[in-house]
Amino acid sequence: MDQVSNGGDRQADADEGAARSIRPPSKMLTVLETMRIGFEVNALFLSAGLLATTPRGDGHVVLVLPGFATDDGATILLRTFLAWRGYDVRAWDLGYNLDHRTVGFGGERVIDLIRTLRAKSGRAISLVGWSLGGVIAREAARHLPDDVRQVVTLASPFTGDPTANAVRGLYERLSGNRADSPAARKRFAAGHAPLPMPSSAIFRKSDGIAAWQNCVGGTDAITENIQVHSSHFGMVANPTVFRIVADRLAQPEGGWMPYADKGGGASI
Repeated sequence: MDQVSNGGDRQADADEGAARSIRPPSKMLTVLETMRIGFEVNALFLSAGLLATTPRGDGHVVLVLPGFATDDGATILLRTFLAWRGYDVRAWDLGYNLDHRTVGFGGERVIDLIRTLRAKSGRAISLVGWSLGGVIAREAARHLPDDVRQVVTLASPFTGDPTANAVRGLYERLSGNRADSPAARKRFAAGHAPLPMPSSAIFRKSDGIAAWQNCVGGTDAITENIQVHSSHFGMVANPTVFRIVADRLAQPEGGWMPYADKGGGASI
């Protein structure tokens, strides 16, 4: 028993050491974020014809969760696109995403919302979360394996080092949480494990807000990480991201297959 315990302690120490070696994005990448999203919004409107060829949805409910310090207004382009492709798209209607201050310490407000949408539709629902919204989506999905069909995260730092981002100070002031607290590190350590339902983590190594290593997790037969060309803010306005999200959501229930690169995204 002592040998098992010591081995587990050594692995935990190694995992923590690896997490602490992750660094925030460079200041240059952070500064470029606002410029990059402008190009992505323009590209989105120029790509309407290409996006019209993405798979049609089967009408199931898709709940879209906004990023930190944003509300449903930030995801309106993504939600409009998904509704156009045939999904019953829902905003979360919880206001600004200030983590536990908004969703409850255990994410109970999102959990209750998922249960309500599941009960009303009679079908498992999919979750698409941008940035912190994806972190919350994954945590809620672990609680509701029978109610969540699939989870797609967009530049969501759900694992690694919770201090490795460009908005730590703002996050701590608005959320009331300490990024380097034991609770935060425990939360991020638990986030690495694959979910019990299909999940896709979309990320970019040149992310200017979150360390990209925090946005990818362990993989298995129903879990994948997909790298794209996008800024952090542009994840909710990037035509390549939209195309991949449509491809993922169109996977048949019970027949999910990993993403096959069709240009612009690479599964790793």
